[in-house]
Amino acid sequence: MTFDLSPIDRAKFVAARRSCDFVESGMRIGLGSGSTAAWMVRCLGERVRNEGLDIVGVPTSSRTADLARQLGIRVASLDEVKWLDVTIDGADEFDENLNLIKGGGGASLQEKIVATASDRMVVIADVAKEVKALGAFPLPLETVPFGWQTTKALVEETLVNMDVLGREATLRMNDDVPFVTDEGNYILDLHLKRIGNPRQLSLVLNQIPGIVENGLFIDICDAVVIGHGDGTVEVRDFNAGTVTEEQIDILESDNIFADGDD
Repeated sequence: MTFDLSPIDRAKFVAARRSCDFVESGMRIGLGSGSTAAWMVRCLGERVRNEGLDIVGVPTSSRTADLARQLGIRVASLDEVKWLDVTIDGADEFDENLNLIKGGGGASLQEKIVATASDRMVVIADVAKEVKALGAFPLPLETVPFGWQTTKALVEETLVNMDVLGREATLRMNDDVPFVTDEGNYILDLHLKRIGNPRQLSLVLNQIPGIVENGLFIDICDAVVIGHGDGTVEVRDFNAGTVTEEQIDILESDNIFADGDD
């Protein structure tokens, strides 16, 4: 018997569960942020409890850190472990070259630092996150609060010369106040609709004073695990050039569903 998950939750869960096959005892693991990554953290917590999996997790947000501790996963900072074996994280969009947009949850700066300090980055996503061209999802820019309106104006002026379809930048809000990241910064969301040259755009945006980092992940992801609503997963390993498919069963005996909602 399987749990009565919605197709989107089933897709997220099976991708998360399959991604844990990349993890072995003794590894140092970058733990991503977001709803799909939260499933992955719960799956790892289940393995820690049931199999005695011995890992150290480096969370990419305070929310992930809290969840990992609740599930019995040892947590350390990146400065403590220095380097990671693998980072597993979600994505807001990915294309056929495994370029990503990340940062919908406001943690892209820490996510990018952790991912680039890893031997491998594995992305977990439902099939709806795959796009032909990045940009339908707003691109986050982590921005220092000082002079953010000037930074916003510079960004919009710069976008005039970029291969994009939209140029609107909006300050991300938390109710009636600006959203603040774990690093104390603001986020500008760029509504670009389509990004013709992600690599060029990433380089140009990071040259604007006030921009700390952007949410484009270029040449960072090594593999993607794509979940489908029927419980199948597709694993694309960019480095090995392989694509595999398999079925993941969700059994009533799975303890992971007792860990609460994301």
